[in-house]
Amino acid sequence: MNLGPTELLVVLAIILLLFGAKKLPDLARSLGKSTREFKHGMTEAAEQPDVTATPGSTRAPDSGSEQRQI
Repeated sequence: MNLGPTELLVVLAIILLLFGAKKLPDLARSLGKSTREFKHGMTEAAEQPDVTATPGSTRAPDSGSEQRQI
């Protein structure tokens, strides 16, 4: 699905009508912050080792599937 210049202008015009000219800079700023935080979280998660798995263990940790007796 390729968007040409005409389609992009129509989409931008609709966004301008929905949010107004005063809200667009705030909307773009918050979108940029969200993207930055998401990327930071992804790189941070990739750098940390997985602490739930033990070396040599192929069994998943017990999820508490046992029922307690009352």
